Amino acid sequence: MKVNLSGGSILVTGGAGFIGSNFIRYAFERAGFKGRIINYDKLTYAGNPASLKDVAAKYGKRAYSFVKGDVCDYSKALRTLKKYRVSAIVHFAAESHVDRSICGPKDFIETNVHGTFSMLEAARNFWSGRKDVRFHHISTDEVYGSLGRTGSFSETTPYDPRSPYSASKASSDHIARAYFHTYGLPVSVSNCSNNYGPYHYPEKLIPLLILNALEGKDLPVYGDGKNVRDWLYVEDHCAAVWEILREGRPGETYNVGGNCEKKNIDVVKDICRLLESVRPSAANPALKGRKYSDLITFVKDRPGHDLRYAINSSKIRRELGWKPAHNFEDGLRSTINWYLRNPAWLAVVRKAAYAVWLDKNYRRRK
Repeated sequence: MKVNLSGGSILVTGGAGFIGSNFIRYAFERAGFKGRIINYDKLTYAGNPASLKDVAAKYGKRAYSFVKGDVCDYSKALRTLKKYRVSAIVHFAAESHVDRSICGPKDFIETNVHGTFSMLEAARNFWSGRKDVRFHHISTDEVYGSLGRTGSFSETTPYDPRSPYSASKASSDHIARAYFHTYGLPVSVSNCSNNYGPYHYPEKLIPLLILNALEGKDLPVYGDGKNVRDWLYVEDHCAAVWEILREGRPGETYNVGGNCEKKNIDVVKDICRLLESVRPSAANPALKGRKYSDLITFVKDRPGHDLRYAINSSKIRRELGWKPAHNFEDGLRSTINWYLRNPAWLAVVRKAAYAVWLDKNYRRRK
C-alpha cells in the first residue's frame, strides 16, 4: 500500500541539518508536495534554522512547522506524530562525522542507536498496524566497510563497519529492518554515498576545503590522499528519497550513489582549480601571493580510514527509475558558488555553533 503524499503530513527528523534541509526544500519546490512538513530537530551544533528561513517564510502558515525535539525523546516524538497526524517519517537525524565519533563515540551511540529506536517505537505505537504509512531510514555506505581497488557495495553486501560512527549507523539499520520483520512496520532503508552541496556544515571535507582555501589556511589531506569516495550531489539524494517514499517497497533497502568515484587528493585539486576560475588566488589577499594548490598539506591518516567506497545503485535505477542529474564538475561548481554567495549563513553557523563545539569537545580531547 502506498503512502498518501498528496496532502498528508511528513515528519522529517534532522530537518535543520544539511541533507534534511535540502530534502524539505526539494519536497516543496521540486516535488510539488502539497501537504505539511514537520521539521523535528534538536538543533545541535550542526542544525541551523537559517538553512530553512526562506522555506519557513514562504510555507510556514500553510504547510511548514518546526518542532524542537530530540529523537531520543519518545514521549515528545509520539505527541508530535499525533498532533500532526503524520503519515510518513523521513529519519535523517544522526551524528555523522567520523572524526568526532573517534574522539567521542557516546553521542553517536545515543543519537543514532537509541534515537532511531525511540522514533521507531513512537511510529509503531501511533500507527498501530496501519500499512498506508512509511518510516524511511537514511543510512550510509560506510556501514559496508572498506572496498579494495575493484567492486562496489550492493544492498546484499555484508556489513563491516570500521568506526564508531559507521557501527552506530549499522546498528540503527538493523533495528529499523527488525521493526519491519517483527512488527510489520512499513520501513524502508537507503544507504547513500558521500553527499555534497549547499548548506553543508563546514566540518565536512568539501565545505572545509572551500572555506580554508578562501581564507588562506592549510588544505589538510589524510595520508597520501588516495582514499576513494563516491560523491553524490545532495539534490540527487533528495530526489532518490522522494522516489523511495512514492514508489519504494516496505522492507526494502536501496543503495543511492552518484556513480562518481574520486580520490580525496583529486577532490582537493578540483576545488583549487574551480576556485581559481571564480575567485582567482592572485586577487585574494588571504593567499599572500600563493596559489590555492600551494595550501595542500598532507597530515597523519586517521584511525580506521577506509580505503574506498563505491555504490552500486542499479536497484533504485531499475525499480524506481532514479538516476543522478548532476555530474561532479557541475555540482562542485554550484556548491562553491553557493558558499561564495552566502557569507551570512556561514557567519551564523561558525560563530554560534562550530567554534563552541570545537572548544568544548574536540580540542579538549586532543
